[in-house]
Amino acid sequence: MPPNTTATTGDKPGKSGRKKGRRGRLLVLVLVLAVIGGVFYGAYWSVSTVRASFPQTKGSLTLDGLSGPVTVKRDGYGIPQIYASSDEDLFMAQGYVQAQDRFYEMDVRRHMTAGRLSEMFGKGQVKNDEFLRTLGWDRVAKEEYDTKLSASTKKYLQAYSKGVNAYLQGKDGKDISLEYAALGFVNDYKPEQWTPVDSVSWLKAMAWDLRGNMQDEIDRALMTSRLGPQQIKDLYPDYPYSRNKPIVQEGQYDAVTKTFQQGGSTGSTGSTSGSGTSAGTGGTTTTSSSGGSAVTSQLERLYNVLDDVPTAVGVNGQGIGSNSWVVGGQYTITGKPLLANDPHLSASLPSVWYQMGLHCTTVSSKCQYDVTGYTFAGMPGVIIGHNGDIAWGMTNSGVDVTDLYLEKLSGDGYLYNGTTKPFTTRTETIKVAGGASKQIVVRQTADGMPLLSDRDDELVQVGKRATVDTAAPDRGDGYGIALRWTALDPGTTMDAVFALDKASDWDSFRQAAAQFDVPSQNLIYADTKNNIGYTLPGKIPTRSSADDGSIPAPGWDSKYKWTGFIKQDELPYEYNPKRGYIVTANQAVIDKDKYPYTLTTDWGYGTRSQRITDLIESKIKDGGKISTDDMRQMQTDNSSEIAKLLVPRLLKINLDDKDVRAAQKLLEGWDYTQDADSAAAAYFNAVWRNILKLAFGNKLPKELRVKGQCLWVDKIDSTGPLDDDTKVRECGERDADQAQPDGGDRWFEVVRNLMEKPNSDWWKTPAGAGDRPKAENMDQLFRRAMIDARWELTAKLGKDIDTWSWGRLHRLFLKNQTLGTDGPSIVQYVLNRGPWKLSGGEATVDATGWNAAGGYGVVWVPSMRMIVNLDDLDKSKWINLTGASGHAFSAHYTDQTGKWAAGELLPWSFSDKAVDQSTSDTLVLKP
Repeated sequence: MPPNTTATTGDKPGKSGRKKGRRGRLLVLVLVLAVIGGVFYGAYWSVSTVRASFPQTKGSLTLDGLSGPVTVKRDGYGIPQIYASSDEDLFMAQGYVQAQDRFYEMDVRRHMTAGRLSEMFGKGQVKNDEFLRTLGWDRVAKEEYDTKLSASTKKYLQAYSKGVNAYLQGKDGKDISLEYAALGFVNDYKPEQWTPVDSVSWLKAMAWDLRGNMQDEIDRALMTSRLGPQQIKDLYPDYPYSRNKPIVQEGQYDAVTKTFQQGGSTGSTGSTSGSGTSAGTGGTTTTSSSGGSAVTSQLERLYNVLDDVPTAVGVNGQGIGSNSWVVGGQYTITGKPLLANDPHLSASLPSVWYQMGLHCTTVSSKCQYDVTGYTFAGMPGVIIGHNGDIAWGMTNSGVDVTDLYLEKLSGDGYLYNGTTKPFTTRTETIKVAGGASKQIVVRQTADGMPLLSDRDDELVQVGKRATVDTAAPDRGDGYGIALRWTALDPGTTMDAVFALDKASDWDSFRQAAAQFDVPSQNLIYADTKNNIGYTLPGKIPTRSSADDGSIPAPGWDSKYKWTGFIKQDELPYEYNPKRGYIVTANQAVIDKDKYPYTLTTDWGYGTRSQRITDLIESKIKDGGKISTDDMRQMQTDNSSEIAKLLVPRLLKINLDDKDVRAAQKLLEGWDYTQDADSAAAAYFNAVWRNILKLAFGNKLPKELRVKGQCLWVDKIDSTGPLDDDTKVRECGERDADQAQPDGGDRWFEVVRNLMEKPNSDWWKTPAGAGDRPKAENMDQLFRRAMIDARWELTAKLGKDIDTWSWGRLHRLFLKNQTLGTDGPSIVQYVLNRGPWKLSGGEATVDATGWNAAGGYGVVWVPSMRMIVNLDDLDKSKWINLTGASGHAFSAHYTDQTGKWAAGELLPWSFSDKAVDQSTSDTLVLKP
């Protein structure tokens, strides 16, 4: 039986105050629910009913299963600090408290990872469930739990589940969250008990969104229908190692011992063991031997499937970045390290992160944890944060851990090295709320690769009609597309979370990090003894020299299969580098000449990392010291690096139209900062967007362009564009936040390189509507972009440039991730919040990202910010994107967002004394 919960004393649930401004929205909801209730149930909804799911945060509760009392202290923002006398009690209480604040979010997440969204939301989610069942995240998570995780980790996961279920005991949906009340009108869904596998599965969803270069792999193949090899290479330039420094600068791979050594020389090792093509290239020519048009069509269909999959923490793997850096004590005011982190993820409501502290009243073998930071609702432990000895941060490494394979299908099998091998199969039953169940058959290759193309009938038909050349197998039943991905192998990341939480020094930190196999992350480190470090963990594949993982590979040829995995002691790291600081912001991990393995061909291009480095260097030159507030100001730096490159050139362009000249004058004397109230930032970003559209966007295939954007283009057949003048009207097919060119720092590098070729064909564009001039060279295209930008902003912001501002274009809307995006408009109004006018921009340190192909709205954000002071942990600072609560009318639903948008941070209490001073509500959980 699940544990029982009994309220014994204290305030009624939810009595934690309500901020001014919520009453109007709350009354709207009451009226809406009253009307709906009258239609369907004749029920009447009162304000007290709406607030019924708010958590009890004062007094005491009885939880069967605890071995001793647990105290939960919440500050004025509802952030909990939990105190217990045993590990099991600590994690049981964590499950209970997170369920109090966020169970609906947790429930949606586990249904997503298990491919069971249709059980909650009906037939509209069947396609997503089919794809997620094909990936089999929950099956891998169960195998991970059964065979890979340590006994202690299982014990903690069980305790956490026990706490969640204690919260659920005796509650109806409407007592848990407002969203369940709404779902109750359309189906009879009721939440199930929580299981340990539900927690482990979330790691797979996180890994999916941080999976590396799979999107680039698809895009490069799609480009072949319109662009030649050199043109594609132009759009994927080499990483600029000489200008934007990699993370690891003072270590080197030792080819003799086959280990990575700290403080190596800067020369090349000359080793090539296990290496593929060096990072930064546009890839091989695999697709030329695999049926050009068929491959393109299949990948288009695959993209459409991937695009519909709900995101866990990011924008389907695109645009995901993060900043993290650490400065050693020799350069700080305190004399001890300062560590900063702000992961860039999709904006969500509530935030993907949950802030909390987990404290043993006495640290001992019975109770080992005293840690605080950010975690995910639904997962025990702390993912990013600090304990009493060390602090750590994470950024996505971007290493390539996924490959797509074309499979030659033959009957019930697939071709491999000249013979037909059988697929392994399983049948999955998808239950649908309000409808009939659906069964699907999932096929996998012998090495566990699921056949993604089975999830789309058109993919199958395209495969049957594929035309191929003599280098590929004959057509037969066509081609399928399979996925090789490290996260589909059982791993030990959950073990790593608990090991990190109690690590006490560099050695124990590195040992813990070695278990963090998926997703591979850049981990930075600092400790109270004045040490700093970096390590790259992860299960990272090695490939043969025939394959660099940049484009889909022939599955029928064994030379394209993975050859193994890089050993942990071969992965790059750095400890106490002489320069005194370490910066990770998705740039290259290490110079390609220092390392024998190909980690990826698709690094971020280092714009943010180099800006952070420059800011640090400017502060420490001539003996300067860095403070916590200096770190905060660096996090909110919004200087545009592409503006520094382009504006001097734009100011030299002669313009005839006085209104366009007036806009051009906004750039005179502009300091390149993208504040929300800046008219210059608004105009420059509009010019940048139009440069990209004219030079590149209009020349990309429809599969990469914005959905509904239609152009007259050269007709193409299976061999590519025709030589005659045949034109067809062709409309884009991608969602606005996924289209290309997205304007990120890869495009910075593309434009930087092409500025040295002012007569390149990329700069040519035909005349536009009205009197928009054609362009034959770079300056003419820049002139056209300035004209187009002026009239675009006139339409969006008005003719008077004095009223323009970047924030009017660059706005953040926070949307509830289920009913807030697909529910009735009145329900969306109730659950969603915004807009906020934001500073920052694409590839700036304050990375409020936007997609230049789709518009100016904010697509991803610094999902949280933190700065850890290793001299006095109570002087550390943090902020979340939204708030602690997932309840729409809680005072803590979005109570941090305004400060977050302004670049402010909150106090982050750690010691018993500091926590007591900041405590507003205290709840005691009794056995």
